[in-house]
Parts: sequence; structure tokens; C-alpha cells
Amino acid sequence: MLEQANTQLESVYMAGGCFWGIERYIQAISGVRSTQVGYAQSTVERPTYEQVCSGSTDAVECVEVVYDPQMVSLRTLVLLFLDVIDPFSVDQQGNDKGRQYRSGLYWQPGNRAQETEFTKALSELADREGTNPVVEVEELRNFYAAEDDHQDYLLKHPGGYCHIPMEKIAGVSKRQHFIEQIWDLDPLAFQVTQRAATERPFENAYDTNFRPGIYVDRISGQPLFSSADKFDAGCGWPSFSQPIDATVLSEHQDFKLFGHPRTEVRSALSDSHLGHVFADGPADTGGLRYCINSASLTFIPLEAMEEQGYGDYIKLVEQSAQGEH
Repeated sequence: MLEQANTQLESVYMAGGCFWGIERYIQAISGVRSTQVGYAQSTVERPTYEQVCSGSTDAVECVEVVYDPQMVSLRTLVLLFLDVIDPFSVDQQGNDKGRQYRSGLYWQPGNRAQETEFTKALSELADREGTNPVVEVEELRNFYAAEDDHQDYLLKHPGGYCHIPMEKIAGVSKRQHFIEQIWDLDPLAFQVTQRAATERPFENAYDTNFRPGIYVDRISGQPLFSSADKFDAGCGWPSFSQPIDATVLSEHQDFKLFGHPRTEVRSALSDSHLGHVFADGPADTGGLRYCINSASLTFIPLEAMEEQGYGDYIKLVEQSAQGEH
């Protein structure tokens, strides 16, 4: 990849389990210029893979990430890293166990700005989860490049072992656009949109809201539902007979409730969990009921739609509001 002229590239060092997988994930982030896997924080000079695996070096499998800060911020890189690892697992990521597989973020000597960014993100994570992550945060003492066989391993061996799900690698460039919005969600919205939790019925923001307007994806701002299609299903959650456009949703089979298969509904743009769709809606509107969590949505009232950039949808909502009189 050609580098932009006069661009000052920066580097950061990240450890998240087997370096094959974390390197491949990071390589898929837009703005990353190059990567190199190696061994950091070693007590032995230029250790070999075998020495590191033996536990005699206290080294950690690590990735050197060279990136263009004009294309991707350090904060975005750190949030994407924390998003894909288990930051609460001690000396283990996936099936890999051992001191060399601990998670870590290492700032370059003298670069306290990196340390600040690392600790800030981890503090925010602790506040959200209610427990402290175990990601090691230290000044980089050393970094030794790993053997050539380990460099770009999953590019050379696409079917090779990887502790990171391939769908996360494939989707990271898309998730990159929304990771900061996701990180800023309140705990309930995070659990609902990112972990497919369900908010309490009858105790949410939009169950009884029938004002004219549209409901947009809380993360991406994509218009999803109109007040024209909202109805009172009596179930305790906002219910709609149809989305504004079928393409703004994606549907997935959900077998989490034993003996009760359901169809999960997600936002096509941000991939956030929204709720489920059922075939028990009003027959005169197609028979569907999109049962959606309020925590996944933001309501834009009719009078604010133009100002907030949703003017193209005003006519749809106005026609519905006029039909109610």
C-alpha cells in the first residue's frame, strides 16, 4: 500500500493472545499501514518462539502496529482492540493459555500520551462493566521481531488456527465507523445492542410514545421505523408493523430460548441488536410485529426532523399524523 506523502506515521504495541489472530484483525482496520508480530517485555534478549512458549522469558506475543493518525485515531485502535479480546481473562485468550498470551498495551518510551489513552479506555471499560480489566499497561521495554514463519501467518495460511472469529475480522472495518459511538453507550443500551439483552417491558422510553416522528438506530442514526407504523401490541415494548425500508434491517435465526425459535432483527448498518419480529401483528397491516427495544432506538419528533437531517422522511410522518384526525 502506498503511503501518503508527508504523513507522519505512528506506532503502537498490542498483545491479545496468539499474535497470528490479533495481527490479522488489526490488518483489516482502515488506516493501519503495516504490522509485525514479535515478543515484547522479554527478560531474554532476542528470544525464540520455543523459548517464549516455555515460559522462561516472561515475553508476551505482541503486534507492532504502524498506522496513519489522519485515517485512524489511537483511541479507535485501542477501542477496537478491547472490543475483540477478553480484557478480563488472565493469561488466556480463546483456547490459548499461558503467560505469553496475556493481554497488554505498551507505550513507547516517553510517550505518555499513549499511556493516558490506554488508561482512559480501560477506566471507561471498568465503569461500564463494574469490574477491572486485567490488560497489562506498561512502558515498552523491548520488542523483538518473531521468526519469518509467524509474520502475516493468516495471510499465508487463510485456513490456519485463529482464536478470533473470522466474522469479526471480516467486519472490523465496518465496526470501525461506529466503535466510538458504541463505547459511549450507557450500560443498558450497550447490553441490548451489543449483547442482545432485553430491556424490561413497560419500563422503557418508547413503549407508550405515539408522537409523530421517526425512530432511528441509536448508534448509526439510520432511520428504521416510522410512527406511521407503530401500534400498541400490549407486550410492553415498542411495536411496529413494518420498517421504513426492508433493507435497513437484517434477520437472523435465534435459538436462545429452548423450544422457542425466534427471528432476531438487527440494524443492517451498525449490526446492533434491535429485537425480534413475530407473525402475530395486525392482519390489515401485513400480520407482522416488530418488537423492538427502546434502548436500541432514538426517537426524532416530527418538529425536529428537518433540523436533524431527516427532512426526506417528513412527508411520510405528516401523512400519518393527518390521517389520525
